[in-house]
Amino acid sequence: MTRLRRLALLAAGGLLLAGAGAVAVWQAGAGPDGSATAFSREVVDRNGRLLRPFQTDDDMWRFPATAADVDPLFLRMLTAYEDRRFALHPGVDPLALARATGQWLSSGRIVSGGSTLSMQVARLIDKRADGRSLAVKLREMARAVRLERDLGKGRILDLYLALAPYGGNIEGIRAASLAYFGKEPARLTPAEAALLVALPQSPEARRPDRFPDAARRARDRVLERMLEAGVLKPEQVAAGKGERVPVARRPMPALAWHAAQEAAAAEPARRVHRMTFDRGAHEALEPLLRERVRAIGLRLSGALVVVDHATGEVTARIGAADPLDAERQGAVDMARAVRSPGSALKPLIYAVAFEQGLAHPETLIEDRPSRFGTYAPANFDRDYQGTVPARTALQLSLNVPAVAMMETVGPQRFFARLNQSGIRPVLPRGEVPGLAVALGGVGIRLTDLAALYAAFGRSGDMPAMRERLDLAAPEPARPFTDEGAAWVIGDILADAPAPDGAIAGRLAYKTGTSYGHRDAWAIGFDGRRTIAVWVGRPDGSSVPGITGRTAAAPILFDAFARLGGIRPLPGRPLHLAALSNAQLPPALRRFGPAREAAGDTRDLVIAFPPDGVRIDLGATRGESEMLAIRAAGGRPPFTVLVDGRPAGRFGAQRQATVQPDGPGFTTLSVIDAEGRSASVTVRVE
Repeated sequence: MTRLRRLALLAAGGLLLAGAGAVAVWQAGAGPDGSATAFSREVVDRNGRLLRPFQTDDDMWRFPATAADVDPLFLRMLTAYEDRRFALHPGVDPLALARATGQWLSSGRIVSGGSTLSMQVARLIDKRADGRSLAVKLREMARAVRLERDLGKGRILDLYLALAPYGGNIEGIRAASLAYFGKEPARLTPAEAALLVALPQSPEARRPDRFPDAARRARDRVLERMLEAGVLKPEQVAAGKGERVPVARRPMPALAWHAAQEAAAAEPARRVHRMTFDRGAHEALEPLLRERVRAIGLRLSGALVVVDHATGEVTARIGAADPLDAERQGAVDMARAVRSPGSALKPLIYAVAFEQGLAHPETLIEDRPSRFGTYAPANFDRDYQGTVPARTALQLSLNVPAVAMMETVGPQRFFARLNQSGIRPVLPRGEVPGLAVALGGVGIRLTDLAALYAAFGRSGDMPAMRERLDLAAPEPARPFTDEGAAWVIGDILADAPAPDGAIAGRLAYKTGTSYGHRDAWAIGFDGRRTIAVWVGRPDGSSVPGITGRTAAAPILFDAFARLGGIRPLPGRPLHLAALSNAQLPPALRRFGPAREAAGDTRDLVIAFPPDGVRIDLGATRGESEMLAIRAAGGRPPFTVLVDGRPAGRFGAQRQATVQPDGPGFTTLSVIDAEGRSASVTVRVE
């Protein structure tokens, strides 16, 4: 028989098989199209990058994929190796079938099925298509032709990329690339692409983690074929053969462990959960927290939260130093756990006092052994500083001044302020807010502290923290304090002593250590973000010697450095004058005793602005910023007048904003509920 006649017979056989397959299309009816395939659920970051996936109900790692998700080199190698005429045939390749028919006629069995990618996809989505018999092949051809007609080339290729087997419980190129190379398949080396082309042909026998030599040989055959096909150059093939084959599977990404699990559990039917987190931030901060906490001591855990000021979005939330470490109780999400904040609440108390005109940063306050009823607080180091400015008292975290400030603000009013901002601190059962709250006698979450400190970086407005991008828009921000008090707190905390090796003055921060050295805190903010850190034992046991300054603060400063450095804090508001103690009204020069909650029996004074001060409101430039006015003493409600004309009323908050007529001298007056009055004259510029 001549060569030409043999080719003709083979072609005829191929066409007969193709025709049989086409007839079978109509007999088989509509079959599965892959739409019912279950894929792994994914938790992704703000840019769609994978944070943590979850196995399917049948314990598979399987992700949808499209040609756009994959390195173009892999696609060229795949079609050149598996189906050179993929773009041309209708699902069945007559020339490939002719070759397969010749092998069948000469050997009496099916040696090569002449499978196209379309036929392979038909087999992958039709679980009944098992075996290598002629009936199975006819069924594959039937399904392939129907898939081509119903889905088209692009969808068929996507199904192959999602369903091709890669050994064990790995299906699809994304799962394979993550498992064997630890990365998405968007960028692959020629060697990596060749391995991923070779594995689906015999996924169990060529598994790199079990049979690396077989995997290497299969990969190298693909590389050689690609050289013959002109897809790769000789130097690429040589370099590819020199690459090592992975001998173990890598773990799937497991970033934002607790937050991801929480999101997936809240909506189990949703396949993709898109968070506000940034994968790069988690990749930088999770190793930092894990390494630092391990170096501090045994059975310790840690938590860290990052909040973006502009949006209120949480860009990182780490609930444990090592979620898989049972000895450190890593399963407990300490970012959401209720713990004692130690001194971390002090800036919030001072902010309320400054805002209400009860004190000023330059107000002198006593740091001496004192008793508040039956409560006698002492400083952390059992030492006392005597008379100091309120600014210094907060920077040094002195306890007696903080308790005195809390007594004046009022624990109940302070709690009401927190509740108005959406924060729900936790007290022991049956107790009411007391002075001990100032030193950590209350429970609060790290996420709540992060939101409260973020208010200082947002001119006093506390953001509605947001972690999900795929849910409804967040609630609007809630005011915690005013712009002036927020800026003053930042200015004070920026001068707090920095931990060893860190540069002071660039980051506003405060530490806290709970009673018995159970919790170490450090919360800081710059001009862009707030970061909050907690270190301790999840079971609440004591850790001798641990403090916020030594354990949490170094992590805080390094976290800012790893996220790209520190952005400058905002400048002083134009309406906020810099005053010395001597320039303050007499009532604010020295901190006095506590006042009654119903009112203040002291003489009424205007705490801000001081008499005779110049205030830049932009009036000379045609701008019209509002002027803040605060009252101290007196009994609310108050009436405020501008140049003798009523300009509004305000109550227990003891502050208001007014609009001066323009540049020049303006007289501001306040009248309280008992008819007492106070006035100042300022120059508006």
